[in-house]
Amino acid sequence: MKRMLGLIFIMAAFLGIAYFQTGTTTPQTQATPTVGILQLTTHPALDAIHKGIIDGLKEKGYVAGKNVKIDFQNAENDQSNLKSMSERFTEEHAAATVGIATPSAQALANVNQKTPIILGAITDPVAAKLVKNVKRPGGNITGVSDQAPIAAQLKLIRQIMPNAKTLGVIATSSDDSAQTQAKMVEKLGPKQGSTVKRYAISSTNDLNQVATQMVSQVDAIFVPTDNTVASAMQTLVAVANTRKVPIFPTVDTMVEQGGLATIGLDQHHLGVLTGRMLADILSGKTKPATTPIHFETTGKLILNEKQAKLLGIDLPSSLIKTAEAKGTVIK
Repeated sequence: MKRMLGLIFIMAAFLGIAYFQTGTTTPQTQATPTVGILQLTTHPALDAIHKGIIDGLKEKGYVAGKNVKIDFQNAENDQSNLKSMSERFTEEHAAATVGIATPSAQALANVNQKTPIILGAITDPVAAKLVKNVKRPGGNITGVSDQAPIAAQLKLIRQIMPNAKTLGVIATSSDDSAQTQAKMVEKLGPKQGSTVKRYAISSTNDLNQVATQMVSQVDAIFVPTDNTVASAMQTLVAVANTRKVPIFPTVDTMVEQGGLATIGLDQHHLGVLTGRMLADILSGKTKPATTPIHFETTGKLILNEKQAKLLGIDLPSSLIKTAEAKGTVIK
């Protein structure tokens, strides 16, 4: 009987230890943390941010497949995918998640209010109701903003097109960040001598029709940071080219796709900043609640000389020299 009781005690102790080891595993005790990266859709700007995040992590010593697991999910602009992919990260106990584009970050925030969420270039985190205060977020969310320098953009348009009277602004009606920028242009445009006309789309399906109407009514087009428009930039360019109306986007990759010029932010660099911030949170160096949202204060001048020739527009030589020295000229 004593031997049997002893054997039972040993087995119970063994099972208890096994249960403790497997049943109490938390993200904090995992040797290799999992990071969930949720991207809204595929297009060059968001892809550049994603690559930058990986590079930023690497700069800080986190190498994918070595000491950090990256679970990258692309929702391809599907709201149901955003929800299910966000839930996936919670179920796999991700140590932190990253939202590339506002809808991705909102989906992550709706699902999890405890796991750190890092914003991968979100234009207006307050308007998107992700944080209440950009200097001290106070919750589980912080990150990097891609808020464009609107005043500088409008000045650039005036430099290139001094005789333009009407500026069209096209943005997705459901995109809070894009609409915020559109309102800023509407407010600041008249100070630069422009009459501003706003146009809205609900999806890429509307873009061709709305753009066709717009190019017959405006002298130039401004595109805010808008992922829906960006994903169909080629459609907008094709329509605008029929009337030789130049497009001034806020994103460097959209100039490469047929925009004329921008004082824009480097999307890859924004991703690097996001990756560095993520690494500091993973290592415990910082916490989202006390980490301010990072805003880039200066943009880079990018000119598309090839597009200018197509449209019959002479770019000022002073701008070309500045872009060649400190920015980019696409030839």
